[in-house]
Parts: sequence; C-alpha cells; structure tokens
Amino acid sequence: MGAPVADTTVEIAEGIVAEIRDSAERLKGVFVVRRRFHTFRGDPYAGLVSAAEDLTADAVVVGACERAGHRIVGPVAVRLVKAGRRPVTVVP
Repeated sequence: MGAPVADTTVEIAEGIVAEIRDSAERLKGVFVVRRRFHTFRGDPYAGLVSAAEDLTADAVVVGACERAGHRIVGPVAVRLVKAGRRPVTVVP
C-alpha cells in the first residue's frame, strides 16, 4: 500500500512551498513578493475564506478547475465571486 493520505498531503505541500520559495528568490531585487503558505483540511472554499479573513487579504487568487465542465471557472472560484467579500482572480 502507498503512503497514508496525510503523509502524501504533507509531501505535496512541502514541494509547493519549495517551488514558491525558489520563485520568490528569483524575483528578489525585481519585485517584493510576500508569501504565506497554509494548508487546510476540508472544504476548499471555507479554507480560502478563513485564510483571506485571517490575513486581511486584498484579493484571492485561485487556479482554474481542470474537471470537465468546470475548465474555465470551478465551483470554488464561483462561490468566492458570489460571496463578494474581495476580488477574485482565476489563473490557468
């Protein structure tokens, strides 16, 4: 059997953090990049709303959903836009 889901999630999160850190380092001196990485279990919408509120975010940036029928804007992005709490940008 493979690694438990929790272990896999931690490994994925650590890989993403490393990529973000590397990208921010490449931009050092060109742009000021502030970043924080958080993981949440459960509903992605609730996690994003909670993080945005806790961090007093000016906007939320989410990735486009890759499921068939949701290729442009997925259900999480739609819910964030409908909530109207802050601007939402959807990136491919």
